[in-house]
Amino acid sequence: MTTLATRRQAAPGGSTPSRPARSGASSVGRPGFAWALPATIFFALFALVPLAAVAVLSFTSWSGLGDPEFVGLENWETLVSDPVMVKSLWLSLLFIVLGVVTQTPLSILLGVWAAGNQRNRAVLSAIYFIPLLLSSAAISVLWRALLDPNFGIPGQLSWLFGDGNLLGTQSGAIGVLIFVGMWQFTPFHTLIYQGAAKGIPNVLYQAASIDGAGMVRQFFSITLPQLRNTAITSIILMVVGGLTTFETVLILTNGGPGTDTTITAFYMYQEAFQSFDFGVGSAIALVLVVVATLISLVVVKVSGYDKMNSSLEGL
Repeated sequence: MTTLATRRQAAPGGSTPSRPARSGASSVGRPGFAWALPATIFFALFALVPLAAVAVLSFTSWSGLGDPEFVGLENWETLVSDPVMVKSLWLSLLFIVLGVVTQTPLSILLGVWAAGNQRNRAVLSAIYFIPLLLSSAAISVLWRALLDPNFGIPGQLSWLFGDGNLLGTQSGAIGVLIFVGMWQFTPFHTLIYQGAAKGIPNVLYQAASIDGAGMVRQFFSITLPQLRNTAITSIILMVVGGLTTFETVLILTNGGPGTDTTITAFYMYQEAFQSFDFGVGSAIALVLVVVATLISLVVVKVSGYDKMNSSLEGL
């Protein structure tokens, strides 16, 4: 009987045959910092440097002409005591909550559906994604014409919309803005969920079918848990998008009626480019950055996203 010791002695020169190097994640190192250097430089030039400039301007008084005049904390004191600023923050948070509540369930359902093999799925998905190809300004102009109280849809359906002036009340204006945002951006989040749903291993559904689980049970027990990471990413994008919404408010409501739809991003535009007070406008911009960062961190912390690990993570 040939033993391991015998095979070792039979090797040329009496040396032990070398084993082939194992391939796997342990033999693959992470790329060096040089790979991230171009993106880091780009981010620094177009994000960090402008943010630092805005931070400096927030402590000055500047109309856009001449040299900025240092005023210390005067701009910040003005914002703290400004009722419109406080109201704009609450409105922005309301827009975020309503956007997440309306867009997330619809995006998940449409994304899971679009990831299937239904008949004419590709054609219907392409038609549905058309709003994603249009600019926010074009979409706002389109819906302003469609919702015109005299010649638009509400004017023709007075039995449903009353006087047809949906943008004349706060509740109506907010409802219109939420609907238009949902119509425009749900296809984007649907695309994210579609890609994530396609990545779910089919063997999970096969095993569930063998165990007798129906489509509804599979959706809640397999699909939704597998889409958790994707949902957190989508919600964070909605938070940032809700805080930076501008064109839709400008064209559809112009912050009205009164200041009932004056969200923080639009208020920043009013102070900086209509009142020519770039110091206060810069302070509002910093508030937006801080609020967006805090909300995103809360979402990541509460969801446990920062502690999630994946065997499919990058190098």
